[in-house]
Amino acid sequence: MNMKVVSLVSIGAHPTSGRSRRAEQDSRAVELGLQLAGDNLQVVHAGDVREPALRAYLGMGLDQMDVIEQTPGSDVVPALADFLHDVGAQLVLTGSQAETGEGSGMLPFLLAERLGWPLVTGLAEVESVSNGVAQVLQALPRGQRRRLKVRLPLLATVDNAAPKARQSAYGPAQRGQFQVDKVEIVIDDLYTGAELTPAKPRPKRLKVIKAKSGADRMKAATAKASGGGGQVLKGVSAQEGAQAILKVLVEEGVVR
Repeated sequence: MNMKVVSLVSIGAHPTSGRSRRAEQDSRAVELGLQLAGDNLQVVHAGDVREPALRAYLGMGLDQMDVIEQTPGSDVVPALADFLHDVGAQLVLTGSQAETGEGSGMLPFLLAERLGWPLVTGLAEVESVSNGVAQVLQALPRGQRRRLKVRLPLLATVDNAAPKARQSAYGPAQRGQFQVDKVEIVIDDLYTGAELTPAKPRPKRLKVIKAKSGADRMKAATAKASGGGGQVLKGVSAQEGAQAILKVLVEEGVVR
């Protein structure tokens, strides 16, 4: 495919240890870009060039990565938009949500709005490109796919439906080079003025039986309860009934 493909990457974090790594979805964006453009793929990161995790992307077979120098708390949208415009990008791939920082998932939408490009979320595959129009497959829930035709230039986000990223090799990771671009830094006042706190765990959901057929639903409806801890309340007041229900919800972790 003869088009300019750019993959945007960020710094990820291991879900258990929190150590920096290549981001899972961003690495899939690089993998998809390599399948489409090969050695002509351009990978871009907006941030600190000294971040060691960036070399994990180079280890996927890249000779070079462009790094737009940005400081923590800066708004990277203007810098990325100017860069993509200058290099003549036609297809831009990125993950759907960052693993570190704000992680709001809004960057692709804000970037597409600033560029005036269409945005496709959940890109699974680019089937063909002809006469400036890309035919792509969009991932939908439950394994479904939707075929779309979108005019280039195009910005697309990928998630776990995209091809799995190849292993990062140590040798290429050390041989790869960084091309640093110094641009004007725009401070994100909304982000710097906010107070970040750890997310609270979501309440435990009650068990929901998922049955595919009518026979399965009938079986689930007529099956005897597996637990023997049930209680039937008869002849109690509304206050006593409410307290009993609240007690069960607290025990199940639905109410804290």
